[in-house]
Amino acid sequence: MSQRMQQGQPMIVMSEDSQRVKDRDAQDYNIQAARAVAEAVRSTLGPKGMDKMLVDSMGSVTITNDGVTILKEMDIDNPTAEMIIEVAETQEDEAGDGTTTAVAVTGELLKNAEELLEQDIHPTAIIKGFHMAAEQARAEIDDVATEIDTDDEELLKRTAETSMTGKGAEVNKEHLAQLIVDAVRQVTVENDDGENVVDLEFLKIETQSGRAVGESDLLVGGIIDKDPVHDDMPTEATDANVLLLNDPIEVEETDVDTEVSVTDPDQLQKFLDREEQQLREKVDHIVDIGADVVFCQKGIDDLAQHYLAKEGILAVRRAKKSDLEFLSEVLGASIVSDLESATAEDLGFGSVTRDDEDELFYVEGEDAHGVTLLLRGSTEHVVDELERGVNDALDVVAQTVSDGRVLAGGGAIEVELADRLRDYADSVSGREQLAVEAYADALELVPRVLAENAGLDSIDTLVDLRAAHDKGDVHAGLNVYTGDVEDTFEAGVIEPAHAKEQAVTSASEAANLVLKIDDIISAGDLSTDKGDDEEGAPGGGMGGGMGGMGGGMGGMM
Repeated sequence: MSQRMQQGQPMIVMSEDSQRVKDRDAQDYNIQAARAVAEAVRSTLGPKGMDKMLVDSMGSVTITNDGVTILKEMDIDNPTAEMIIEVAETQEDEAGDGTTTAVAVTGELLKNAEELLEQDIHPTAIIKGFHMAAEQARAEIDDVATEIDTDDEELLKRTAETSMTGKGAEVNKEHLAQLIVDAVRQVTVENDDGENVVDLEFLKIETQSGRAVGESDLLVGGIIDKDPVHDDMPTEATDANVLLLNDPIEVEETDVDTEVSVTDPDQLQKFLDREEQQLREKVDHIVDIGADVVFCQKGIDDLAQHYLAKEGILAVRRAKKSDLEFLSEVLGASIVSDLESATAEDLGFGSVTRDDEDELFYVEGEDAHGVTLLLRGSTEHVVDELERGVNDALDVVAQTVSDGRVLAGGGAIEVELADRLRDYADSVSGREQLAVEAYADALELVPRVLAENAGLDSIDTLVDLRAAHDKGDVHAGLNVYTGDVEDTFEAGVIEPAHAKEQAVTSASEAANLVLKIDDIISAGDLSTDKGDDEEGAPGGGMGGGMGGMGGGMGGMM
């Protein structure tokens, strides 16, 4: 082997089936894949953004302009593209909104980085410059952000409306914004440090089709989509004691299989009488502890239903576990897992009313911490998109209440950041300065795309915005309906500062991660034994994935 090496022959390390892309080819390859993902969602950005129709293999249709939903539903077979999708998922988890912005900025950062690479600027210099720019951008966001009074209901409504604008919830955004703000305030508590903490886990969303969006409502309590177990039972109970039961009201079964030999009809009757007595005792115990309503997670025997109806007790069976857990917060009740051990102290207190038209029970408590947002829409597709928009708005309002900082929307913050980053670049030495300037240019993608999606001239818009910010108007943004540059903060286009900080962080980290890769090697199937190599040759897994990267993204676009 050493002789061959000395004669200049290469050493063969990887199998013939393996694939490898390296250096500039690998960087170009990754950048193009990431940019393809960003391009897929750019047209959905802003109030005038368009929707996407996603059809899965089963024929189910989803119509949305929510960035993270689009990227999750798309059938993408590309490791680099999946890294960009993680940006959207992280943005959704941490901020609740701004997913399209984060992904679009990531794609633009990589596009600008590609131009720097063509000028023979080393990736490490670009990565360092992007990191410096992101740190500076976060500091500038904090400097520009406006501290607000989190009790300012009107401002919180504006924040919710801004989030819903351009989505399915926009038509009734004023009504929905009021419901959202009321819901968030209901589940907001103050911690030991005097800070507001929003418990969105105590806020449930229920959806219903066949009604107008304007009929959506907020209930300080929970909703149970069940019917009474017996026709003779009452359907409403005010000032009621409610039992939440995770134990069947049925005849107790033995732990082992048994056979009973009956030789006399009287023996059979005694056996049946004993079962009836057992059910009677269960119902009597419910009556004795003072329960007026029973929500049972498990079954209720037909005879027990009859006894409960005779006692005037409203009972519901097969309720969801999650519904019982939610009602325990609403009513202050304990979930009883053994009926015999239930006491009056386990009961919750509240009112239960019936909506016969929708066949729902509304359960309300006196000091309920849990609330339910009932969203209505004409069709399932409308309701689904409405729910996505409302979920984003809930997260945005919750972040605003917790953080207390907001920014002007309409591209105002991006243009201001770009302006400040260019000033900052003058103080940066070395080639990193070019990367900082490229970062500033990438942020201006947001107002450009807002203008493009509204059918406006993006260059003229950007020139006007820059001129306004040069004069010191930090709140100057684009009114996409008129095409004018105006004070978007005063116009009520308001976004949470935390979402912008998270978008800057996610975009820069993802771009740097992609830029740091200079070699893509097929790793093969690491879980395959050598004996299986003929069937699953090394490189088959990653090689197929690499081959699918171009094809998958090409088909996507």
